[in-house]
Amino acid sequence: MIESTAKSPERSAHTAVTDRMAINDHEQVVFCQDKATGLRAIIAIHNTTLGPAVGGTRMWNYAGEAEALTDVLRLSRGMTYKNAVAGLNIGGGKAVIIGDPRTVKNEALMRRFGRFVNGLAGRYITAEDVGISTRDMEFVKLETDHVVGLPPYLGGGGDPSPVTAFGVYMAMKASVREATGSDSIEGKRVLVQGVGHVGAYLVDHLIREGARVAVADIFEDRLKAVTATHKVEVVAPDAVYSYPMDIYAPCALGATVNDESLAVLSSSIICGAANNQLRDEQVHGKALLEKGILYAPDFVVNAGGIINCYWEIIGYNKDAALSQAEKIYDTTLNIFKKSKEDQIPTYLAANQMAEARIASIASIKTSF
Repeated sequence: MIESTAKSPERSAHTAVTDRMAINDHEQVVFCQDKATGLRAIIAIHNTTLGPAVGGTRMWNYAGEAEALTDVLRLSRGMTYKNAVAGLNIGGGKAVIIGDPRTVKNEALMRRFGRFVNGLAGRYITAEDVGISTRDMEFVKLETDHVVGLPPYLGGGGDPSPVTAFGVYMAMKASVREATGSDSIEGKRVLVQGVGHVGAYLVDHLIREGARVAVADIFEDRLKAVTATHKVEVVAPDAVYSYPMDIYAPCALGATVNDESLAVLSSSIICGAANNQLRDEQVHGKALLEKGILYAPDFVVNAGGIINCYWEIIGYNKDAALSQAEKIYDTTLNIFKKSKEDQIPTYLAANQMAEARIASIASIKTSF
């Protein structure tokens, strides 16, 4: 019998995924589906050299599986670098659930997702991200112990967003210091794009220091919550990049630093909580350097949340988590220093710092 060399649709799809995994050396990608609950999810484990892969679960109304796969591969790689630069003994992973969290998320769906996480036997530890709450993690906890971001009464640190926002604030102060010689944000015009959990807490810090804050969001209820508390200007989503500002703080989804936004962006600093802010690292990282826009790499800036979750793994201590998040200030300055000395974009300086730590630990594990 002669075996056909034609590729079936199933084999072609599998090959395409493994080829994409190989680009950034992902270890494992798991596709999850459950007809009863409507769950469709992807879990990506990028690197476990430093320890089990840890990273949040994002729920978003993706256009389809291909878009979700692109997001989870980028996010999981970002977690590896984030955890490494932050000095944490954990690897990088991420999960995405396809669907609108405002309409289809429920206990059954989250518990079914928890069973998939449990099936990975501790190689991946999950937490909350965009579209997922601490309450959702409680449902996941009913099916697996491999979860953090839990409320205090379950031994967790609660919502990590305040610690994430504090870390962003520290990185922003370091960025201002690098650009001006002083880390004061008083009087600076800051536009916060996305005022969900992290963005709203960041606004609190900025207002307290006397910054001139503008906000933008696609959800009206979030804008109402912020404007009810603070006197801030509301900017339409399509007017964000042309808005006159000193600091652009992307705190929603990624890829907002791209050809279109850079053509009109007026800020001299980019520092925000969103993951994967550069649509193309090599292209737009270089473009920022050439334009003289100081970019604080996102996975360094937003490490406060994973720091908080890490302390749940080793024994939660809020003061210790905040103290470690405060060090993001110094880490950001070190990246700027390496960028200047080596004459490379800041994202590349941060990547090299992460890769150096991972390589050093890998060499220890392989030596006898």
